[in-house]
Amino acid sequence: MQAILNADLHCHSVVSDGTLTPETLAARAHANGVALWALTDHDEIGGQQRALAAAQALGMKYLTGVEISVTFAGQTVHIVGLGFDADDARLRQGLVDTRGGRGQRAQEMAEGLAQVGIRGAYEGALRYAGNPELISRTHFARFLVETGVCRDTPEVFRKYLTEGKPGFVPHRWATLHDAVHWITEAGGQAVIAHPARYDFTPNEEYALFTEFKAHGGRGVEVVTGSHSAQEAVKYAVTAQEFGLAASRGSDFHSPDESHTDLGALPWLPGELTPVWELLADRIQ
Repeated sequence: MQAILNADLHCHSVVSDGTLTPETLAARAHANGVALWALTDHDEIGGQQRALAAAQALGMKYLTGVEISVTFAGQTVHIVGLGFDADDARLRQGLVDTRGGRGQRAQEMAEGLAQVGIRGAYEGALRYAGNPELISRTHFARFLVETGVCRDTPEVFRKYLTEGKPGFVPHRWATLHDAVHWITEAGGQAVIAHPARYDFTPNEEYALFTEFKAHGGRGVEVVTGSHSAQEAVKYAVTAQEFGLAASRGSDFHSPDESHTDLGALPWLPGELTPVWELLADRIQ
């Protein structure tokens, strides 16, 4: 399989913080020409069987997927896992443990918003959470837009849900070591998601890539929905520097919120090794 394969290996369903079902996402991906697809819900693999069945019914190739929340250098980093055994007990337990703190965090976020006059935020956000275990800032953002507190999701994050603002509550996620090992020991490959989104110094970013590689990480998202063309070039160079394969994924969440649709991404630069070449025997 070549770098020009229309692979979309990063998106979210109602099982985490997307707005579409796995089946609807599969149909949308197929309609947009996606040939190889992965559903990568946050810290949750409950939608994998549905996604696989829907993909196979459409004649679309599929890789199991997940996006694991990690704390690194005081920030939240996301590690995508691809091609793992979804029945692996250690991976499943690790994800249960990672999800465990979201409920308490959400209650504290609602308390912070109540202190600035925004009532009922927890209940409002919960209406948007298809899986209450995975209630997140995205669900709070949808509530604040729906109720007219903010015009759009970016305004919500600027005013309320980032560090130093009323609704922000930090959460300690999995370690980088644990996330990478859960994925690789379940037969998959670990990928650093959308690296341009992290607010790291050059030294911190170098440390992230160095430790990720040392733990057995094998890939990085070069082409993704939030990367500019310039950022894609930067991380193509980084992939070569660290000997990492390149991944491609829209990070699609919703037709109303996502800037990049499923399958509507630039091709990977041809000099890179696509991550799906490392996973040829895991494609279903």
